[in-house]
Amino acid sequence: MEIKASTVRIEPWSEDDFDLLRAANAPELMDHLGGPETEEQLIKRHQRYVDLSADRTGRGRMFRIVLEGSEEVVGTVGFWEQTWDGGQVYETGWSVLPGFQGRGIATAGTLAVVAMARAEQKHRHLHAFPSVANGPSNAVCRKAGFELVGECDFEYPPGQILRSNDWRISLMDEEAGPA
Repeated sequence: MEIKASTVRIEPWSEDDFDLLRAANAPELMDHLGGPETEEQLIKRHQRYVDLSADRTGRGRMFRIVLEGSEEVVGTVGFWEQTWDGGQVYETGWSVLPGFQGRGIATAGTLAVVAMARAEQKHRHLHAFPSVANGPSNAVCRKAGFELVGECDFEYPPGQILRSNDWRISLMDEEAGPA
């Protein structure tokens, strides 16, 4: 699969990434996720990201996406544990800042996260749940090799039901690993 994208790398989320989280909270980036979060919600999310990235128990990781060459931080991507359809899976999500969209950065970052989640050898699948109306995020899933399972109701943000597509990608050989 060829991806015509800027070359990116992902780096673990750190205390220094709060401004990136604030930039990713822009109305145009949060439109399909219930709108921007409050400052208090951002502070809590940032701490969850810092804690998740410091945890080495396989619960997941959060990353900043860095554009190689310019070293600009251009987005976020990560994976975390989620209970879905009666079992434990990994879920993924991403955000690319407006000035960098349309270059394949989200797809490249997502592929890097697939490799990280696969290396954990903990869960069979990684899922993504973009809104059915979010064409660009659904395209990222397709380009990254995810399989469309179907539409579903997904709670995000907490207390709000979002009509989503359930995309998944296998993280393990079908003959090995947890169910």
